[in-house]
Amino acid sequence: MSIFQRDPRAGAFLGGDRVSGQDIRDQNVVAAQTIANIVKSSLGPLGLDKMLVDNIGEVTISNDGATILSLLSVEHPAGRIFVDLAQKQDKEVGDGTTSVVIIAAELLRRANELVKAKIHPTTIITGYRLACREAVRFMQDQLSVKVELLGRDALINVAKTSMASKVIGADDDLFAPMAVDAMLAVKTTNTRAETKYPVKAVNILKAHGRSARESLFVQGYALNCTVASQAMKTRIPNAKIACLDIDLRKTRMQLGIQILVDDPEQLEEIRKRESEITLERIRKVLATGANVVLTTKGIDDLALKEFVEAGAMAVRRCRKEDLRRIAKATGGQLISSLANLDGEETFEPSYLGTAEEVAQERISDDELILVKGTKVVNAASIILRGANDYMLDEMERALHDTLSVIKRTLESGSVVPGGGAVESALSIYLENFATTLGSREQLAIAEFATALLIIPKTLAVNAAKDATDLVAKLRSYHNAAQNAPAGDPKKVLLRYGLDLLKGDVRDNVTAGVLEPTVSKVRSLKSAFEAAVSLLRIDDAIQVVPEQQPERDGHGH
Repeated sequence: MSIFQRDPRAGAFLGGDRVSGQDIRDQNVVAAQTIANIVKSSLGPLGLDKMLVDNIGEVTISNDGATILSLLSVEHPAGRIFVDLAQKQDKEVGDGTTSVVIIAAELLRRANELVKAKIHPTTIITGYRLACREAVRFMQDQLSVKVELLGRDALINVAKTSMASKVIGADDDLFAPMAVDAMLAVKTTNTRAETKYPVKAVNILKAHGRSARESLFVQGYALNCTVASQAMKTRIPNAKIACLDIDLRKTRMQLGIQILVDDPEQLEEIRKRESEITLERIRKVLATGANVVLTTKGIDDLALKEFVEAGAMAVRRCRKEDLRRIAKATGGQLISSLANLDGEETFEPSYLGTAEEVAQERISDDELILVKGTKVVNAASIILRGANDYMLDEMERALHDTLSVIKRTLESGSVVPGGGAVESALSIYLENFATTLGSREQLAIAEFATALLIIPKTLAVNAAKDATDLVAKLRSYHNAAQNAPAGDPKKVLLRYGLDLLKGDVRDNVTAGVLEPTVSKVRSLKSAFEAAVSLLRIDDAIQVVPEQQPERDGHGH
């Protein structure tokens, strides 16, 4: 639409484009469908991976919805909402990023069809909200199973379900118990007496070579560094750890400082003082009883001699991220300058963290430093082995998702059957619920119910099975379960979901395909909110950027 043939409804509005009514809705739906279609084929245990190449040629191979979408450069504003949606889900739950985008896009598409059938968007939004609330209630009352009833196996099964669609799915018998052990090892209780399982306390290291099956789990926080000098002790019990962000090399004058010296001996004095400054700092740190010093910067030979004589262990060039976590786990502080408020340099004993032992160990081909028995938060490390970088990166992402899911399961304490069971059950329940309403909202609720079936359909399609057949079978089972009176053996059919390898339906609680209830509830709510926020839009006005007056090349 050019400036000359302006939209007659724009009135006195100057410049810019206005797209309104059905056109903008159609555009939003197309943008949403496009994004959903990108990740659709990567859903489920038999989903495929995507290869993304960025502008400098870096390659990422991933199956994780949030990772794929964050690497796309999306222009359309509606598309961006979906990218944010996947990232929010990744932050909150850690898993289920792909399904959230697919459900949201489907909800939006069906809402658009209703608008075309002359139903007002507000009615649809009310219906959707009602459906979402009912769905969450039904899920928590009827479908969720307490983890206590299922024991540790439930956690391992939740981990296996999360891994099923990832690279490490084939080796889940090794990785699932490893992830569960790692999360149970970092259990902490905060001041409000809540039990927390921080995912960040599990450090994941990547080492090239060997196969994925040789990855291992280590108690303690592993650092991918070695001691700075061979003369140092490699094992220190009852460690007092100083975490520094200070350069322990000879302090040189800054560039651009001029000193006029009339006596050559003064030059010698200046040099001496330069090395003394660093040595004084080191002595201050060692005087507090520190026997392990970790720094993010360098340590030179002059300083190393001081550490070796004191019998302390010094490690240089650690990652700042690692030191922050070690400081937190041992109850110490990461110090970036020794200066105090009076301008003097001091180092307090309270800055030190404590651990039972710090040792350098050889694990497979690499030397690692392990901090064991940390005082405040227990730490655990997982060392991943793999053939190449892409593989290791994807394994790390998969493991992060799995750890987050275990954390959610442990903190919320309930799980629901996976493999499309929840979506099919909700779909039947909402359809029956819609017929009990005598208002216009029932159409919107019925559409919400049908939209949820996109998940089992996509799962079946990705597994190269007949989707229509399987979904119909699943729905008939769930219908029988919901119509059965309480105490009827048919009630068990509520747990039925897809078995994609055999192309059949089965009881997914006994088969061990479980997901945390929190994950499903969050993804439903987020999908509903994203769809509604786009459904509310009925006008898009794009302002034309100001035209810069053209200059001729002579600077006139």
